[in-house]
Amino acid sequence: MRPRQPEPGRRRGPLTVLSAFVLLADHGNASAQSDGALRELPPVQVAGGETPHRKKSPASRRAGRPLPAGHRIFVSPAAAQTSDARSVASGAKGPPGMASELTVSGEELNARPFARPGEALEAAPGLIVTQHSGEGKANQYFLRGYNLDHGTDLAIYVDDVPVNMRTHAHGQGYADLNWLIPETVRAMDVRKGPYFADAGDFASAGSVHIGLIDRTEKGLAQVTAGSFGYRRLLGMDSAKVGDGALLVAGELGAYNGPWDNPDNVRKLNGLVRYSQGTATDGVSVTGMAYANRWNSTDQVPQRALTSGLLDRFGSEDPTDGGNTNRFALSGRVAQSDDLGSWKANAYAVKSQLDLYNNFTYYLADPVLGDQFHQHDDRLLAGANISRTLTGSFAGLPMQTTVGLQSRYDAIDLALTNTVQRSFRTNVRSDKVGEGSVGVYAENTVRWTDWLRTTIGWRGDYYAADVTSLFNANNSGHVDASLGSPKFRMVLGPFNQTEFFLGAGYGMHSNDARGATTTEDPSDPATKLSPAPLLVRTRGAEIGVRSRIIPGLDSSVSVFILDQDSEILFSGDAGDTSATRASRRYGFEWTNHYRPRSWIDIDADLAMTHARFRGYDSDQAEVYASLAGYPEAQIGNAPGNYIPNAPPMVASAGITLGERTGWFGTLRWRYLAASPLTEDNAFRSSATSIFNGRLGYRADNGWRVQLDVLNLFNTRSNQITYAYGSLLKTDTLYNLCTSGTAPTAVCQNGVMDYVLHPVEPLTFRLTMAGTF
Repeated sequence: MRPRQPEPGRRRGPLTVLSAFVLLADHGNASAQSDGALRELPPVQVAGGETPHRKKSPASRRAGRPLPAGHRIFVSPAAAQTSDARSVASGAKGPPGMASELTVSGEELNARPFARPGEALEAAPGLIVTQHSGEGKANQYFLRGYNLDHGTDLAIYVDDVPVNMRTHAHGQGYADLNWLIPETVRAMDVRKGPYFADAGDFASAGSVHIGLIDRTEKGLAQVTAGSFGYRRLLGMDSAKVGDGALLVAGELGAYNGPWDNPDNVRKLNGLVRYSQGTATDGVSVTGMAYANRWNSTDQVPQRALTSGLLDRFGSEDPTDGGNTNRFALSGRVAQSDDLGSWKANAYAVKSQLDLYNNFTYYLADPVLGDQFHQHDDRLLAGANISRTLTGSFAGLPMQTTVGLQSRYDAIDLALTNTVQRSFRTNVRSDKVGEGSVGVYAENTVRWTDWLRTTIGWRGDYYAADVTSLFNANNSGHVDASLGSPKFRMVLGPFNQTEFFLGAGYGMHSNDARGATTTEDPSDPATKLSPAPLLVRTRGAEIGVRSRIIPGLDSSVSVFILDQDSEILFSGDAGDTSATRASRRYGFEWTNHYRPRSWIDIDADLAMTHARFRGYDSDQAEVYASLAGYPEAQIGNAPGNYIPNAPPMVASAGITLGERTGWFGTLRWRYLAASPLTEDNAFRSSATSIFNGRLGYRADNGWRVQLDVLNLFNTRSNQITYAYGSLLKTDTLYNLCTSGTAPTAVCQNGVMDYVLHPVEPLTFRLTMAGTF
């Protein structure tokens, strides 16, 4: 059995007609964030897949002037940008609805040294971003006790365009951010939990909305060179065109990495954006283009390293890798009037991915190996509109937001077996049309100057048509709908402190193929039960945020989240299986301290208890079938641990410096040891990494900086799994090829740690100038 990937969310349904948007828009206006915040009322201010699995049976925080809690503003060595916090890209900000909600400025985000664009998201407290493969593949994400694989249960948006891909060849919710140019980020809004009516699919654990800048004060030219063949060129400038601004940014990148088989990354990235006005009265049109080609050193089994078969940076299959491209066009309009505000956006994205992986080596094919090719080619389009009405009810300030969201994906999918990227056999090929419509409403009432409540409801309808080109029995139509009530309450401020309560229902969708598949694509004789299209989640959270201590913004949140089932998608087998229900509970403690204008300190801690619920009788049968072969049986006992669910995440950092002169940053990131199998027989080692930056900014706009990644050259792993595989040097390999070992044992292989190491000490020198 090859490694399985967890798969939640997605949306479907017909695209909403633009004329309906116009009709809705004429009746009101929508806030830029649609979070129920009383934007026009006196604001409350507080001072201050890949996860491989075992074989299963078939079947601003600032001292000085008070800012709304959860908002960060920070001066950093990022490219010079306009200081308009209400730009079309960023969106108007209201007071936060939960203690765990916050906004991180683009300046703060770019003040952090990171190895790859996706790691910029680690500015969200408790979120870990890693990579287990080449530099063109989506990152792995961890949040609130979830191994989110490549994006499941974490909804990511850039300029209101969804990043997550549903019914994707490499895993549900696949969220590739390698095309993001960090210097173009204006702000990042972070929300957690299913308590916000405008957040639907992929948002059970949380959502991240990234806004882009509209213009720069000066042009930027930047070059970076570093260890292991790292090269990056960046250019960015804007000009006044008519009543608006035209922004152009371009990026070239190359990287080999420390691997014995160089990554040979070749990346090209571009952005063109025209905007007028502000978040509440403005318009923007954005075009993006991205292409990347790379080799991959995927995770390797620990036994191959300890035996000397492979070097730590070696590869079992040096032909792994891929290529991808993405082209996007989006538009956004917002307007305010006497009744409130409204906003609408529409987008179209054309993307393609061809990915070659070999996770199990010689388990399925003892001669040619287990490499497989996943192909995903799609056109997705969507449009959203929301209207916010600000008024009063019985003399009480009130705000009501209603919204409509739609999306449609036309997808071509293929899965084949390959050897050295050459075609061998077909596994499955499908055409999928998947659409969704979501409607939501939120009503916020300020009962007193210290109490406000928000009641919301969301309804989602999904429909998909799957045409299986090789097996008509796996074709079909499927649809489903769910309603999700939401509630939030804020008490305070009392002595510069606010208290928050949130509860709500949410959902995630599953791969449409899993909802129509009745026969195993690799073995049609094996019958499968279709997975549900939509899965319910339930969550609750209490929290407090305070700025009693001048300059310190501190918050604590305690949460619980239940899911009716966790779905696993096997990208290399083309089928989906539903696992048991799960429960996660824990807390997050977030701190941001700025005692002086030139000192910025943050420290965050997140702890989570994550377990499956119920007994896994299917796994008990698998465990029994492997008796007599301990190398296959270990780690296959039934249990309630959720593989790769981190019990603790911590981070801390200090940044020093003003706008000119010397500046520096030191950051620490910690990911605790985690269970890798449901019986906890295998556990990963903890990962503790320090990154640093030292630089100088001249008053003429020139800057030089040195980033040092993995400052102490820690010998650790980006990510670790435990699952069965076969190498030609395994004793079991000979037993299986000779027909001696039982079939169940040979299908499982040797259980072992499988890991992808952290890159060693790395230097990257950047020189930048403005013009």
